[in-house]
Amino acid sequence: MIDTHMHADSRSSEDFEKMFISGIDTAITCSYYPYKIDNIPEILLNHLNRILNFEPRRAGEYGLDLRVALGIHPANALKNNEIIFEALERWIENRDIIAIGEIGLDENTDLEKEVFKKQLELAEDSKSKVIIHTPRKNKLEVLKDIKEIVLENINPKLVVIDHINLNTVEEVIDEDFTIGLTVQPQKMEVEEAIEILDKYGFDKFLLNSDISNKPSNPLSVPKTVRTLKRLGYDKKEINKVAFENAKSFFNI
Repeated sequence: MIDTHMHADSRSSEDFEKMFISGIDTAITCSYYPYKIDNIPEILLNHLNRILNFEPRRAGEYGLDLRVALGIHPANALKNNEIIFEALERWIENRDIIAIGEIGLDENTDLEKEVFKKQLELAEDSKSKVIIHTPRKNKLEVLKDIKEIVLENINPKLVVIDHINLNTVEEVIDEDFTIGLTVQPQKMEVEEAIEILDKYGFDKFLLNSDISNKPSNPLSVPKTVRTLKRLGYDKKEINKVAFENAKSFFNI
């Protein structure tokens, strides 16, 4: 199994061990700094370097192959961002990161939009994959703006639109996006993820836990996969969302 979105820097080593023992071989950790940066880019750069240089080694001690996506989360949008973009360009060139992420809109401010577009342009120019955050509040309204910006700035085949639920899936299902289903307390239960898969098929979807500093379950991906098996879904279809779609999209 592959957990396609987590935040390893806010989790314990015991979580990595649980994930690996439960059958998760690979996980993708994304950037998100949960504290106010006050437009000091060095704080964010230090956070990104920690994820890149420390977390994969820490997870690897427990068997978990941790891949890294880095970018400027909308909650961390800053005006003074030159050193971050210089670092992103270097990491992309050196193939240190698997994607730019997570990026997107949260409060839907002008600054968030500016930083979001700039990262999409970088991804399009470098043909990098991107992982896009959709917010908890006003999700459908903000998603419509995200969709418009994405389709204007990048090939949708490079894009994961994440944290999609029953109320928003219709907005993205007919585009060439890959769609992330986040099974997490307060976001989506296993039953809702399965309802979406049952209705729309397994081809376009990824599963993730998005474990972070908020209420989380490091075993939500295996819980979903094993529930699909218990309910009698076809093994080939289950394997698509368990690992094959992610393996293909991220070239793992």
